[in-house]
Amino acid sequence: MEGGDLLLRKPIIVYTLSLPRLVITIVLLTIVGNFLWFSPWVQKIIYPLPHKETIFKYARQNDIDPYLVAAIIRRESKFWIWAESPQGAKGLMQLMPQTAEWIAQEMDMNDYSHDKLYEPHRNIKMGCWYLANLNKEFQGNIILVIASYNGGRGNVRQWIDEKGWTGQEHSIDMIPYPETRAYVKGVLQDYQIYRNLYEKESD
Repeated sequence: MEGGDLLLRKPIIVYTLSLPRLVITIVLLTIVGNFLWFSPWVQKIIYPLPHKETIFKYARQNDIDPYLVAAIIRRESKFWIWAESPQGAKGLMQLMPQTAEWIAQEMDMNDYSHDKLYEPHRNIKMGCWYLANLNKEFQGNIILVIASYNGGRGNVRQWIDEKGWTGQEHSIDMIPYPETRAYVKGVLQDYQIYRNLYEKESD
């Protein structure tokens, strides 16, 4: 019996002796993990900037912050050029065909077709023009611009006129659409991260 009791206790003794090491290991892994997570090179993997030259070219042509464009692309398509939503939005900036047709007419693009929305150069060019158009309509209010890009300018106008939404950061939770509400918050967060990561490189 005594031998049996000893055998039963051994795993408990081993476990007790290993617990401090386990705690130390967890603490060290947490510290290292946090260090790696917040290090710039890891952050740049999570927040990449492909098509940088194209983004900067058309953002600056349209007087739009290129890091806002990057944040929108990350949210819309994760920089996958072949992205297509269930609703039919296409390409990097997830332009809806109907909206893209209107943009193409306004930009005098005689060679436009829906398939060309998968071309990064053209998609970014059209997306930046559209952002500039929204920016002009909403007088530079970035929150209204982002909300319109996702929820539609007509809906945003309705929220302003009928619900008294101001488009200020503290009033984002007043957006009636949960998807648009989360989208605005996400793009604003990504926008700040992109600026922190890449802005000094472009100075």
